[in-house]
Amino acid sequence: MQTLTDLDTAPVFAIPMRDGVTVHEGILIEGPQGWGEFSPPPGCADHLLVRWLTAATEAGTVGWPDARRGRVPVAVTVSATDPQRAHELVTRSGCRTATVEVGDPAHTLDDDVARVQAVHDALGFDGSIRCDAKGRWSTDAAVTAIAALDRAAAGLEFVQQPCRTTAELAQVRPKVRPPVAVHESLESSLGDPGLADAADIAVLHCGTLGGARRALRIAEACGLPCTVTSGVETSIGVAVGVALAGALPELPFACSLGSTSLLDSDLVAASRILAPVDGFLPVAPMSPAPVPELLTRYAVTDPDRIRWWRSQLKSAIAQ
Repeated sequence: MQTLTDLDTAPVFAIPMRDGVTVHEGILIEGPQGWGEFSPPPGCADHLLVRWLTAATEAGTVGWPDARRGRVPVAVTVSATDPQRAHELVTRSGCRTATVEVGDPAHTLDDDVARVQAVHDALGFDGSIRCDAKGRWSTDAAVTAIAALDRAAAGLEFVQQPCRTTAELAQVRPKVRPPVAVHESLESSLGDPGLADAADIAVLHCGTLGGARRALRIAEACGLPCTVTSGVETSIGVAVGVALAGALPELPFACSLGSTSLLDSDLVAASRILAPVDGFLPVAPMSPAPVPELLTRYAVTDPDRIRWWRSQLKSAIAQ
């Protein structure tokens, strides 16, 4: 364990994803108390990079907020994949809740419906399904799509970020049956009296909100029931979301923290991989540490990619 956070030598990694096509890249950052993962998605706005860096350094510096529970319920993440693959992901996860990506421009509504039906078949009628549209729909498209997906799921638990803005969500919410969850526009809507008309649920993401402690304050300020999500991250990155879920005063929904299932491998020992067991993840006081052999195996060697990631860090620090 090092006594200072050294960003200049932080290792850059790349892990293949199970789709056999893409890879997940990022930087691991070690602080005096532990490790964090800096892996903002491609195209992340400069003003958000500092949030991702704060989330990545939180575990190793100030630490996470005190836990209120020893484990958290988890929803398996189902990406915009084919129905067979979606069914396999859900079956293998052991979770009773699934978050299904929809609205991807490369897929049609019929594709989304087929994916949701496959997930419903895998879960059975006692499972729960919610859809995440990532703000991709117009208001009219959202109303049409949500109705079709609600039927395919035999009742959605909720639909996450069907449109981009709070104003659009407020137009959609009274026209659909499932509750509406706000994610991308949550922080900008704090203090806006229209938030109560736009959403029923708040979805918290530590990377975009700036770590577990800051996300916890936002949860308190928004006044909505909350759940937690992660992007595609290793167990080191997912750990901060688990810490937040463990610290929330109430946790009425399973959290979308099962994204390690999308990766072909991980950077931590097998016993520390944050893969749900019987639909739950344990809440730990600190993040798991990487295994040196795995860091070497998945180290990025392309000088251009290393420079690009170093520039992302510099942009985050400059904010």
